[in-house]
Amino acid sequence: MRWHKIFGFHTYAFGWLRKLYDWVLSWGHTKYGTPALCALAFAESSFFPIPPDVLLMCLNISRPKRSFWYAILCTIFSVLGGLLGFFIGFALYETMGQPIIAALGYSSQFELVGNLFKENAVWAIFAAGFTPIPYKVFTIAAGVWGIALPVFITASLLGRGIRFFVISALLYFFGERVKVFIDKYFNWVSLAALALMFAGFVAIRYLH
Repeated sequence: MRWHKIFGFHTYAFGWLRKLYDWVLSWGHTKYGTPALCALAFAESSFFPIPPDVLLMCLNISRPKRSFWYAILCTIFSVLGGLLGFFIGFALYETMGQPIIAALGYSSQFELVGNLFKENAVWAIFAAGFTPIPYKVFTIAAGVWGIALPVFITASLLGRGIRFFVISALLYFFGERVKVFIDKYFNWVSLAALALMFAGFVAIRYLH
């Protein structure tokens, strides 16, 4: 096995990913940090590759007293963006949804999520906040598979809300140490995330 390629991903791709990550973080040091967080949380739910967690952490460290307010905003705009993803899947899958899924390399995950929806849509959407499968895959798939909107919204609010409030709580109590770890070991964190994604696929496929 060549170490420049792991689970189908080229390690040298982390260069552009790191640049995008740094660009996202740069907004946390400006007066536009809060609207940038809302925009990022919205966009990530349907098409953007970087999760809002990174900017959420930066803002929590810069203004710890507002940590839980940022978690609320992140949750609301993530779910609103999820509704856009739902609409893309429901009405624009052929023209927009499928190209987004294919461009980001989530085709196999998309089919897997569809199978999960057939078994228990509520738990599948709720778990989207904690699985290695990106939330955008769940939102677009929910539209394609016609999940009831009240179910989608409720499960999304719970799952995403718990995720972002846990992050904010950790940053509120532990602060800079969490960000320093990610900055110092970004490539290893990326590789670990890929390994977790692979393990998650195996677990979901064989243990559900």
